[in-house]
Amino acid sequence: MEHLMSLMEKNGAAGREAERDVGERSEAAGRRGAPEQVPDPELKQPKRRHFSAEFKLAVLKEADACEKPGELGALLRREGLYSSHISTWRRQREQGALGALGRKRGRKAADPIEKENADLRRRAERAEAELAKARKVIEVQGNVSALLEDLLGTEGAEESTER
Repeated sequence: MEHLMSLMEKNGAAGREAERDVGERSEAAGRRGAPEQVPDPELKQPKRRHFSAEFKLAVLKEADACEKPGELGALLRREGLYSSHISTWRRQREQGALGALGRKRGRKAADPIEKENADLRRRAERAEAELAKARKVIEVQGNVSALLEDLLGTEGAEESTER
């Protein structure tokens, strides 16, 4: 009897597993065969932290004031910084580059005077091109007028001599 009960339990468990969808796996099988969780590449990557020049100078001033053992470590933990930040910022301060680091990166804003000059140059070039076209049209109209006068003038002269 016990043997039958154990067979029924096994068949029942197997029957439940057979009822699952084709793509599903049991939890135990999923843990055994699957590798560790691989991060999803479509997830957003963490952003880099950016520190302003004022913040860097304030932290350096505070770090330079640390005299007792452990004070600098406490400062770094409080601000969430690494010792490499302090050493890099000190080097930049010595080189005088810390002021330049406070400016935003990327393309500099265009000077309004240069922008206006470029706009005026483009407008002047367009006007000169239109003027050249207008001069050509006037020249062609003059040539057509001269041709018509010649044609009409010779026909008019022939008609007057025939009468």
